[in-house]
Amino acid sequence: MKIKDTLNMGKTSFPMRAGLPKNEPIWQKKWDEDHVYEQRQKLNEGKPTFMLHDGPPFANGNIHMGHALNKISKDIIVRYKSMNGFRAPYVPGWDTHGLPIEQQLAKQGVKRKEMSMTDYRELCRQFAMQEIDKQRTDFKRLGVMGDWEHPYITLQHHYEASEIRVFGAMAKKGYIYHGLKPVYWSWSSESTLAEAEIEYHDDKSPSIYVAFKVVDGKGLLDTDTYLVIWTTTPWTIPANYGITVNPRFDYVQVQVGDKKYVVAAELLDRVAEEIGWENPKILKTFKGTDMDKMTAQHPLYDRTSLVMNADHVTLDAGTGLVHTAPGHGEDDYKVGVKYGLPVVSVVDAKGYMNEYAPGFEGVFYDDANKQITQALADKGALLKLDFFTHSYPHDWRTKKPVIFRATTQWFASIDAFRDQILKAIDTVDFKPSWGKTRLYNMIRDRGDWVISRQRAWGVPLPIFYAEDGEPIIEEETINHVADLFGKYGSNVWFEREAKDLLPEGYTNPHSPNGQFTKEKDIMDVWFDSGSSHQAVLAARPELSFPADLYLEGSDQYRGWFNSSLITSVAATGVAPYRGILSQGFTLDGKGRKMSKSLGNTIVPATIEKQFGAEIIRLWVATVDSSSDVRVSVDNFAQTSEAYRKIRNTMRFMVANTGDFDPEKDTVAYDELGSVDRYMMVRLNQIIKQVKTAYDAYDFATVEKTISSFLVNDLSAFYLDVAKDVVYIEAKDDPKRRGMQTVMFAALLALTKLITPILPHTAEEVWPYLKQPEAYAALADMPEAEQFDDESQLLDIWSGFMDFRSEVQKALELARDNKVIGKSLEAAVTVYPSEPVRDMLDDVDANVMQLLITSHFEIAPATTQAPANAEQFDDMAVVVKHADGEVCPRCRMVRTDIGTDPKLPQLCSRCAAIVEANFPDAVTNGFDKVGR
Repeated sequence: MKIKDTLNMGKTSFPMRAGLPKNEPIWQKKWDEDHVYEQRQKLNEGKPTFMLHDGPPFANGNIHMGHALNKISKDIIVRYKSMNGFRAPYVPGWDTHGLPIEQQLAKQGVKRKEMSMTDYRELCRQFAMQEIDKQRTDFKRLGVMGDWEHPYITLQHHYEASEIRVFGAMAKKGYIYHGLKPVYWSWSSESTLAEAEIEYHDDKSPSIYVAFKVVDGKGLLDTDTYLVIWTTTPWTIPANYGITVNPRFDYVQVQVGDKKYVVAAELLDRVAEEIGWENPKILKTFKGTDMDKMTAQHPLYDRTSLVMNADHVTLDAGTGLVHTAPGHGEDDYKVGVKYGLPVVSVVDAKGYMNEYAPGFEGVFYDDANKQITQALADKGALLKLDFFTHSYPHDWRTKKPVIFRATTQWFASIDAFRDQILKAIDTVDFKPSWGKTRLYNMIRDRGDWVISRQRAWGVPLPIFYAEDGEPIIEEETINHVADLFGKYGSNVWFEREAKDLLPEGYTNPHSPNGQFTKEKDIMDVWFDSGSSHQAVLAARPELSFPADLYLEGSDQYRGWFNSSLITSVAATGVAPYRGILSQGFTLDGKGRKMSKSLGNTIVPATIEKQFGAEIIRLWVATVDSSSDVRVSVDNFAQTSEAYRKIRNTMRFMVANTGDFDPEKDTVAYDELGSVDRYMMVRLNQIIKQVKTAYDAYDFATVEKTISSFLVNDLSAFYLDVAKDVVYIEAKDDPKRRGMQTVMFAALLALTKLITPILPHTAEEVWPYLKQPEAYAALADMPEAEQFDDESQLLDIWSGFMDFRSEVQKALELARDNKVIGKSLEAAVTVYPSEPVRDMLDDVDANVMQLLITSHFEIAPATTQAPANAEQFDDMAVVVKHADGEVCPRCRMVRTDIGTDPKLPQLCSRCAAIVEANFPDAVTNGFDKVGR
């Protein structure tokens, strides 16, 4: 027999190397085969519901790191809630309609105009479903648990039917109307855009000052006076029908050479410097209200422009007189309609000047800037041309600039129920809290919602037209269309004539001959996803409305959070969510947005192959996702190292509880040693802190708390101390079983607590815990216990840990001075103050063992510390090399080796243990080689 055979060295088949890239798919396959998600749902039947509603990603391409951050965050929450007393089903979703799929088909050579609309839309559907399968595989590879076989998809028949009914509810309340208004128009996509489809990039634009000669100055201004406007869109000058001034501002007529001009008084100096006026002389000062309904000659055409009053005019830039083209600006439109001006768009759908811009027909609008500026110069109306770079709206898909262009569109009125929406925001809990202000301001300031799109792939607007052009938006017709969509899908709109889409026997006084046509536009895709609260939450029996939580990127304050809120309040009167949790964007290591063109993208698949999905999940739990998050391979390398520490500590506990049967070996709390009770108290503090952090969606605190406890409390202290007991003492020694009791309790609780974040690792540990549940995911979260003596214990052990820290400093100095090597070579004598002396008495433990030294002594109170002692505030410490020899079994330096002649190699402690438990060693002795 070898000496090491008498030790309880922990043995386990739990591997040190995780092999995550290879082993994770094996676990995921088992979860699928054993229907773990479904089992968890069954276990939670009858419990309170927690509803996290999945915001649908667009079905196009493999997932990126932003998707991973989002889906893993949701999975952590759902897994935690499911293990902590809630029924928390998770139904993933996909957004499938819209321009990106049309663009992908075009890249593949599909020619939309050379096939029927239904055939084209079927190709779109097939492409979307293929992309869904691709993304579903990607999401499941991250370990995300959910009802993957029954997702919600915006192209599903029942979904489209629900969306039509949401539209019907809004129409019934009078919120839907048809109007000619300027909207964001993407000439590159040939479609209107929602505010959520706009992004801003720097763009170089012309800056021009133009003079409009007064025609009717209302007796205040002479006809030889010029009104000066400033614009950065010369191409809209042909659409000018007015000039707007602020009624409250002061304006001045100034003499510059032989010309007279009008600008805002406060802006005179700036304008004079910009244009190059020398010594302008003020002739008159008057209010904007005095200029109301003056007229001025259009600088290019034979018509006048009307001077109007409005409060949107500011003094931030320009001249205080605003060039007003009602067909090309929201404020322009509002004031123009108020004053009865025509609403004219001078560009077509592709961005080319049309017949309403005589002299520039057929010219691309951006090219027209130069031609129009030259025409103004030729007419003597151009006062100054310059160029500047500024932030300008672009189409988020094509990355091309957009324009404001008046088109006839279908709108959802926000004004009609804006106050109701704003009140609904007050019922929602926001994390971060600034989200409330952001969403509130967006709703407060937004215009009416353009819900029509001039595309093919989407849900048709369920609107008919009578013979005289009268739109038909009736409850009866809308519900009938919804029923048809529910049965056949929205393709039926393109397969049938209008009369075959109307209810049988339907008549309308505006169509005496029974002839009808149907709308060709489709719904804005934000109306699609924004209807999910009714199409999914309210429709599926296992779900409920409203949701407890929507969790998406911060861009969704103008996207899905926004559209969902509008449609929900319109249709149901309440917000679709009780809480919103928003996250920042994923950026590269240098803080740049990830893009293929920059070559700085990191896709989850790459990290999974190198490190494993578990490392991505742990990374998600370490970052502050409330703001933008930087991502680099180095991040994952560091996270992998943090994971290694977690795994190794848990492996140590697995190995050293292998012979522990919790049913018969557990030691009651009151019978545990002082250090063991202290660790039990600390463990329960950790349970409470971690669950509080989970409840607050504070994953970083969850990870930090668990990791700190594992690394600092357990690995660096308790488990290190435990080796001298768990390895050395007899298998069933009460002290050993006591420490195993603590280790097992910690391992069980921590495995449950890490399951939401590290499910693969938790399930790998789980079989070693001898629990009734087949999977960790089917267990419940631990409950924090309270102990009568915990306050006293924490005080005592807080003092001891301070004491230990000072002794460790003294040991380190002794190591540096070559007095000792390992701490077990040390003999420590302390000269404590009275409080420290009392604490060491109260700690009621083997201090030598806690310090992992071979000798420990407390000097008598009357003894003075020697000069070579290390001095601390509350004690002095002397470290010497311990006297004696190293016991080959316990590795301590002892002076009593050989005192038992039957086991002459061992110290008396080890000899007693071996004699009592290994009689063969006494009879036959130990092998000479090895410990």
